Amino acid sequence: MFDFEKLNVYKKAKSFNSEIRTFIKEVKLDPTTTDQLRRAAFSIVLNLAEGAGRFSKADRRNFFVIARSSLFECVAILDVLKGESLIDQQKFDHFYASAEEVSKMIFAMIKNLQ
Repeated sequence: MFDFEKLNVYKKAKSFNSEIRTFIKEVKLDPTTTDQLRRAAFSIVLNLAEGAGRFSKADRRNFFVIARSSLFECVAILDVLKGESLIDQQKFDHFYASAEEVSKMIFAMIKNLQ
């Protein structure tokens, strides 16, 4: 098992990514939005894994910052979709709460690397 697989934040980000992928399959979105949301959610997971494999604090921190930024991108996309009535409030709230939890975990990791 790789070290990143043991991280709770990685497990939660992986779950968030999976839920986003399921949502994308269920809702008819334009191809650009579908691609952007899918890639941003996947980027969170990948950057957490890549950052965990880096040796220097600065390198790890950089990848964790990118992961958190990708999470923010997901929230922005979901907010736009909510504004366009392409996602209902309950589903949005669920994603928002998950994203907020992951964001706080990543933020703590970033702060610990300063």
